[in-house]
Amino acid sequence: MVMKWTRAFAPPAFGSVRGLRVLLGAALALLVATGAPAQTAATFIGEKACIDCHGQENRHFTDTVHAKAFRANPRNDRERQVCESCHGPGSLHAKKTADRTLIISFTKKWGTPLAQQNEACHSCHQGGNRLHWPGSVHAGQQLGCADCHNPMARVSFTGSLAKPTINETCMTCHPQQRNEFSKRSHMPLLEGKMSCVDCHNPHGSATKPLLKAESVNTVCTSCHAEKRGPLLWEHAPVRESCMNCHSPHGSNHDKLLVSARPQLCQQCHSPSVGHPGQFFRADQTAAAALVGGVPSQRTIGRSCQNCHSMIHGSNHPAGARLQR
Repeated sequence: MVMKWTRAFAPPAFGSVRGLRVLLGAALALLVATGAPAQTAATFIGEKACIDCHGQENRHFTDTVHAKAFRANPRNDRERQVCESCHGPGSLHAKKTADRTLIISFTKKWGTPLAQQNEACHSCHQGGNRLHWPGSVHAGQQLGCADCHNPMARVSFTGSLAKPTINETCMTCHPQQRNEFSKRSHMPLLEGKMSCVDCHNPHGSATKPLLKAESVNTVCTSCHAEKRGPLLWEHAPVRESCMNCHSPHGSNHDKLLVSARPQLCQQCHSPSVGHPGQFFRADQTAAAALVGGVPSQRTIGRSCQNCHSMIHGSNHPAGARLQR
């Protein structure tokens, strides 16, 4: 059908609001004249209609935090819809269940766009720890809320997580850190004394490794307050970053050190005067003493820290060499 412009139906100025309304009205009239079917908007059908087909899902959902909140104490009309408060109106989905575009699903296989999935969650869960989610590492990797959370079943005690604990949820994607926590010296994470979110904010932060503070040292000294200072005599690598000497997740060396002592100290300290440039010799070890060698205090025990005990810094007037 070809429509010719007449004097009575001349195109108005496109820059005006009135002109835009006239054009939209003309387009609607043209659709009606040609008999084109109009898309019916989906409507709410109620929780009972959903349960008729999704009985198993309802059994898992009943014990969750969302179910108790939506059913027992809804805050608004949307939460009173229970299932449809997150999945959207279900009238069209109930009539044509094979069409995956008619309902919001939170699985990778269903194909609902990630932005649409996350928006359903963010419509209630805004602010707080989620302020830095846009632009964060996890958002950049196209992770969705449903990759870490499962609101449809009570898998965890808190957080509606996809795994029983925070640590298991994080380690699903971070196997390297799982291996580091299994090393000889490690943070007490596997023992249940702390979790990944004690140091990191998985929903985003102002720092690249998703730290809960502006620097590594601030995170570390939140627990290790005795290392915070201010100190009269500071150790430069400590002031710069704790990670200069320590591996934050785990290490095969004592005290989470990145290297064994005295080799760790020798990376920076190899003076031409004072201590010899080569601290370690094979005939100075405790094992060499069994066959007549002379052990050196620089290679046994705490090595350099046998004398320089205040390695993180000192407040003693005579502690310039971090000895007291």
